[in-house]
Amino acid sequence: MISFSTTTRIQVEHALLYLVVLIGFSCSSNPVATQKTVASVPAATSTISYTNPVLAGDYADPSAVRVGDNYWATATSSEWAPLFPLLHSRNLVDWETVGHVFPDKLPDWAEAHFWAPEIAYENGRYYIYYTAKKKGGNLCVGVASATSPTGPYTDHGPLVCQEVGSIDGFEIRDGKGDLYLVWKEDGNSRGLPTPIWGQRMNEERTALTGEKFELIRNDAGTWEGGVVEGPAIIKRGDYYFMFYAGDKCCGRECAYAVGVARARSLKGPWEKHEKNPIILQNEAWKCPGHGTVVSDANGNDYFLYHAYSAKSTVYPGRQGVLDKIEWGDDNWPYFENNAPSTTALVQVSQNSSLSKGQDTKEEFNSGQLAKTWQWPVGQQVSYTLEPNATGTLLLKASPDKLGTVLAKRTMQANYTATAALSRSSVQNGTMAGLTAIGDHDNAVGIALQGREIILWSLKAGTLRLIAKTAAPSEDLMQLRLVTTNGDQMQFGWSTNGEAWNLLNDGNKIDASYLPPWDRGVRVGLTAKGPAGHTAAFDWFHIVN
Repeated sequence: MISFSTTTRIQVEHALLYLVVLIGFSCSSNPVATQKTVASVPAATSTISYTNPVLAGDYADPSAVRVGDNYWATATSSEWAPLFPLLHSRNLVDWETVGHVFPDKLPDWAEAHFWAPEIAYENGRYYIYYTAKKKGGNLCVGVASATSPTGPYTDHGPLVCQEVGSIDGFEIRDGKGDLYLVWKEDGNSRGLPTPIWGQRMNEERTALTGEKFELIRNDAGTWEGGVVEGPAIIKRGDYYFMFYAGDKCCGRECAYAVGVARARSLKGPWEKHEKNPIILQNEAWKCPGHGTVVSDANGNDYFLYHAYSAKSTVYPGRQGVLDKIEWGDDNWPYFENNAPSTTALVQVSQNSSLSKGQDTKEEFNSGQLAKTWQWPVGQQVSYTLEPNATGTLLLKASPDKLGTVLAKRTMQANYTATAALSRSSVQNGTMAGLTAIGDHDNAVGIALQGREIILWSLKAGTLRLIAKTAAPSEDLMQLRLVTTNGDQMQFGWSTNGEAWNLLNDGNKIDASYLPPWDRGVRVGLTAKGPAGHTAAFDWFHIVN
């Protein structure tokens, strides 16, 4: 994913850059743009090449902030828990999941639609502005804070809940140092315009004050269509610049793109760039949008945003893409080729690590689950790990529609997932196995049930048995899913991992129905049955 290029060099102008940073930092008494960049001494750097995506899999609406030499990011969770992944990087390219904003429960006030978290930092404290559906109500922008980027986070509840919904919160300070929240009114959910609002916020980030004011709204009949959203604002020179997304965000009929507007005052007037949109789709990436600006220690500006792979389309979901922002002589930003890059260059400190690859290998012998596992929002997942020589995951069953679910994001359209299951651990009345999941009403999988191996599907909530065969006498059985083009799925089983027995006469299942409008497909382990039953899995692998 990432490799050193032949352009590696040690910068010789560090002393001058350091002086410039110190002067700029000390002479600015108001922290207008502290939420995305915190000054640090420019370190020895190398220029490395990387390949998009930098966040492979379903990481929609990504947001990042640099604090010193570290980058911290988060992204949409939607209906998958734990909520809002927390990712760390030293180079903007290689990211590791290190925790979650809400690792073990939902915010007390919210019930669904956990979207568009925005991470900010100021004066030793981290803030996460996030969207969620209020219990019995509509979409709201809430906020949580912590003194460490990995938490624990304290939730402060919703800041704004408009009748048609409020989403995509972003904090910014004006020229006087006053703190504001900027957000989108979700008018498109009712066929109405989508104004971007701003309003003063108290320093504790617990309440809005004063009157709201409008920054921009969508211009119907233009590339923006019925939507502008995802505002991300920086201050550069005499101007505030708002990067935003327009038109339909998601699904097979998406038409997303990125625009920019600028103003000398946060309250406007705002001028939309005549060359909008400044990021369009190309042969590699489709429907780019909704990101934030982050600057490195040497003053380079980057845009971390999402897009669908044109090859994998909707199946892995909206993936995290990184591109450098260039600035023209006209003081407007632009991107090379006005489209997402396939490969590009980024400056990184010389001690940053390289990519570890995208394959998954879970042996269950470390004593704790990797932080990349997910389960449906609202489900109480119960499991036990036995970190012996081989490692075992005892997944406790539930009578839910899919049973208990532990799943991973898929990252590409072509992959092979395998899992080892102990036949003797699955009691009568329980179905346990390997499953591809769109949501709680749409899935397809291979499972052991009683003395049979079955191939089943759940489509629009209707369960159907596709094929079955007698289970082997051996205790340890391997289950396999081979996926091509994102939606062609072939299931089989083996006792030794070499000779595979294919179900459904080897015919592939058309799983194009799986992904919801806003999410990618997950693959994982399921156990459905009485709450006291368990299923023992020895390992779980995904090879892309």
